[in-house]
Amino acid sequence: MDIKAAKKKKNQICLCSSSPTRALLLERFGIDFIQKIPSYDEDQINAATAKDFAYRASKGKMEAALKEFGPDLPLLCADTVIAASNGMILRKPKNIEDARRILHMQSGSIIAIISSVHFRSEKLLFSDISATWYHFETFDSSEMEMYLQSGLWQGKAGGCMVEGFCKKYIKKTVGLESTAMGLQVEKVLPWMGK
Repeated sequence: MDIKAAKKKKNQICLCSSSPTRALLLERFGIDFIQKIPSYDEDQINAATAKDFAYRASKGKMEAALKEFGPDLPLLCADTVIAASNGMILRKPKNIEDARRILHMQSGSIIAIISSVHFRSEKLLFSDISATWYHFETFDSSEMEMYLQSGLWQGKAGGCMVEGFCKKYIKKTVGLESTAMGLQVEKVLPWMGK
């Protein structure tokens, strides 16, 4: 469905993200949506903290979506990054070696997965930054290598899949699983009139 058709359909939003995980979350919560990606380059962001990076990225995506898609359709933009225990921002790995380095930093450690969301309708603009903390056991090196070879880490903040590879290594979780999956749907729902 294109933007024009979506504008005619009541209660439909535009998810401004290519993430299949964010789409799955919206489906789980019964949100009617189309998925369209605005042109926005995250690499231009210079931020000292993971929280600041995620906020700037989701805000930048919202500004780009408004220019490309217009203000008539409710827009939902999000960005997610991981902060290592030392505060270092762990972004999407550039290649398999980068993914290996980043996953080694998370193994046996604590990470914060930070998601920032911007939702805009004709009547309001809602923003939220949330974090979910994971305490991980040490990753099994052969299982981690199989995960790396699978390529499933590609496009994932910190190369981390808490719903996949990393799940069995979680010792403790503090926060919403949806935040860690890239979209804190429970916090946005009331603003969508759901």
